[in-house]
Amino acid sequence: MKKLIPFICLAFLLSSCKNDTKETNKDQANVTVEFNSMLENYYEDGLKLNPLNATFAGDNRFNDQLPNTLSDEHVANVKAYYNLYNDTLKTFNDDDLSDSEKMTKAILQWECDINLEAFNFRADLRPIDQMWSPHLMVGQLASGASAQPFKTVEDYNNWLKRLDGYVDWLHSAEAKMKEGIELGHVLPKSLIVKVLPQLESGTIDDLDQHLFFSPIKNLPEDFSDDDKKALTEAYTKKLTEKVIPAYKSLHKFMSTDYLAAGRESSGIDAIPDGKNLYNYMIKLFTTTNMNADEIHELGLKEVARIRSEMEKIKDQVGFKGSLMEFFDYVRNNKELMPYTDPQQVIDNFNAIHERMKPQIEKLFDLKPKTAFEVRRTEAFRENSASAEYNPGSKDGTRPGIFYTPIPDVTKYNVHQDETLFLHEAIPGHHYQISLTQESDELPEFRKTLWYSGYGEGWALYCESLGKELGLYTDPYQYFGTLAAEMHRAIRLVVDTGMHAKGWTREQAIQYSLENESESEEGIISEIERYMAMPGQALSYKIGQLKIRELREKAKNVLGDKFDIREYHNQVLETGCVPLALLENKINNWIEASK
Repeated sequence: MKKLIPFICLAFLLSSCKNDTKETNKDQANVTVEFNSMLENYYEDGLKLNPLNATFAGDNRFNDQLPNTLSDEHVANVKAYYNLYNDTLKTFNDDDLSDSEKMTKAILQWECDINLEAFNFRADLRPIDQMWSPHLMVGQLASGASAQPFKTVEDYNNWLKRLDGYVDWLHSAEAKMKEGIELGHVLPKSLIVKVLPQLESGTIDDLDQHLFFSPIKNLPEDFSDDDKKALTEAYTKKLTEKVIPAYKSLHKFMSTDYLAAGRESSGIDAIPDGKNLYNYMIKLFTTTNMNADEIHELGLKEVARIRSEMEKIKDQVGFKGSLMEFFDYVRNNKELMPYTDPQQVIDNFNAIHERMKPQIEKLFDLKPKTAFEVRRTEAFRENSASAEYNPGSKDGTRPGIFYTPIPDVTKYNVHQDETLFLHEAIPGHHYQISLTQESDELPEFRKTLWYSGYGEGWALYCESLGKELGLYTDPYQYFGTLAAEMHRAIRLVVDTGMHAKGWTREQAIQYSLENESESEEGIISEIERYMAMPGQALSYKIGQLKIRELREKAKNVLGDKFDIREYHNQVLETGCVPLALLENKINNWIEASK
């Protein structure tokens, strides 16, 4: 019997272990179900608070809604939303979550914390600027050529209802800016004057010339005559009685009282609690704990490094003057401004795409299904716009769009076109955003997240892939990518300079002119962009350097096992994440691959 006891005990223990394992697996399965349910609720509740996000994702359930984000009610709802999910996250123990779930939890924790921290500052008192404000996005939607659909009568009526929310926002924006004058929260004068023509375009009484009347001028042919008549009357009434008067009131206020109260200072540190606000903006956009001094010094070093590379190109093309003189030469070289028709600019970008297609397989084995187009930026915002990418819908029915402004085609300089395409289009924003949206692995809320440090860092990293993709064979195009990288390095210097070191707008413009080949007009627009959104411009270089650093580390550690396509898969498959989480993921992948 003694010999049987160990066997009996072992059998009993094995049976107990199996039962424990079943209970553990059951518990873990329950946790996963609860965790996923929480994520779905977070996503759905977020769409109700931000219905434009749903529209841009191709989800049409909320196309008639546009909450007034400046109202006390909406602010209270947003605070309650993030506090609720912050508390809910605490009920999930990391030990009960998979690695993927742990990353999702960490991302959601960041989202709640960073958005709640924003309420420490009064951004609502500065609701409008020339670059980032809702009036620009709504203008795009109103044109009928963006994410808001205008295919059915219901679509047309949805937009009419959504306009009511927008009119409320316009009135609230005016009231908030009046309060901002009293509390010292105002825009610099140089930015106010850039907003005025944007608003003026909404004051036009001639509806045939009004952007918001565009959907009526493009009514689908299959609409009945009665529907066409009713919609025309409804849009006419909405514009003449609500939209245009709201624009006129806001434009009059901003061009008089608000302009008179505008700041002469350039940096955000000039407003109440501006220093702490800038520290927050650095954290928000770079997703790091770097401070302004560290970033400023990094920028100075990068500027010096890139200048030395530019000197080599200057010598290669045989230019005998100084680098600053070479900048002027490139800016004004008529051979680099060959176009007479805006369509030629679009055609050139499409040609760049064709040239790189044979090489793309060597660097990427994952490619998005979402279609892609190049378009000219709409006229109403073209003069203040930068080149940009607008994502396609998650279901793939709307393509990703690379918008390029062409305010004067005869002055359009081509020397940065290859690097610009790599950044804004392929494999930059189009690959990164589309693959994220198409993912079967990521929870819904992660498919539409945007962290500038990662997203813009990836796009700038992609600019460095030009030679590997068969581009930059022309020295001026390679100088273009150096110029583009220099542009982002300069941002580290001038953004921190203006917002933390007392630099003026004019100092920042002069520093840029001395170190890059952008036109003076373009540089002024860029500097004013940094004034409008402090910290955002820092994200590109910070993110690029981190992604490049992780690639070199993986290459050095893995040696012959390193596969650039797999590295790109690892970076892209997580979607947008804070940089610290990306670094942790890549480090774990390196260890597992050794």
